[in-house]
Amino acid sequence: MDPSLSHPPAPERLRIGAVLLAAGAASRMGHRPKSLLERDGVPLIRRQVDALAAAGVAPVVVVLGHYRARVGAAIAGADVRCVVNPDAQAAQNVSLSLGLRELPDGLDGVLVTLADLPLIGEQEIVALLAAFRARPTGTRFVRPWVDGQPGHPVLFDGGVRQEMLAAGPAGAGPAWAAAHPEAVHRWSSANHHHIVDIDTEEDIDRLAQQGVALHWPGDLTP
Repeated sequence: MDPSLSHPPAPERLRIGAVLLAAGAASRMGHRPKSLLERDGVPLIRRQVDALAAAGVAPVVVVLGHYRARVGAAIAGADVRCVVNPDAQAAQNVSLSLGLRELPDGLDGVLVTLADLPLIGEQEIVALLAAFRARPTGTRFVRPWVDGQPGHPVLFDGGVRQEMLAAGPAGAGPAWAAAHPEAVHRWSSANHHHIVDIDTEEDIDRLAQQGVALHWPGDLTP
């Protein structure tokens, strides 16, 4: 028997890039960069970068703003491109537009994630990639949906990136999804990791009660 007939062909590999947003002021955290919180001794932003690489997502653009020197140092040596939002007070969609602009054309999709997602790892990203590949016909934007709540990361096709860039910051991210509800696939997931982020010290305490310990670097410990 022809060996090529005994196994189904491998699915075509998609070229997925990513924008990792890490420009925020973290005002609710006492103006300490949440992305530098450490889990098992590794800053959250570095965990995100490593998870993207392990899942085969490349290229990755990291958008910095507030604390850019300190946060950038946490991902030194990683295979990412960093871009700085010069208006650190601007809304998140401005940072997203900057990141999208730095990605190359020709991508099949763009994954957008945040630097303060303590439970997102390679497994969650791989599952999102699979959901994107299997999304319903006609949909172009995939978002995890867990217990009636929207989650992160999100993933959309390369054409959506071009439309967001053409629309400018006001038409990027959630604004695009709101304007095109028919193109958004609410991917139903039971994985609560997609809806856990860190905004306050209470969030850190809540995670600790669930067995996930986050610690500040020594000089940022309150």
